Amino acid sequence: MTDTSDTTNGPDDVLGARGGDEANPASKDPSEWVTGDEPMTASQRSYLDTLAREAGEELPADLTKAQASSEIDRLQQKTGRGQS
Repeated sequence: MTDTSDTTNGPDDVLGARGGDEANPASKDPSEWVTGDEPMTASQRSYLDTLAREAGEELPADLTKAQASSEIDRLQQKTGRGQS
């Protein structure tokens, strides 16, 4: 059995922190993603379907990863989902 009790890389290595971590691809604007023009992922599609239904909207099913991310952000604001 593998010991996974110490999985940190240091005191500054955290997930969920807000800030300008330019080295972290997830912190980039979706329009700057290298794979942003690829089709949205299955997870994005599923979550967008849920958000769109809750918001009473219909979205095209052929969104890119970047477009899907932007729509998720917008619909989370509209529906209140994903808010702390």
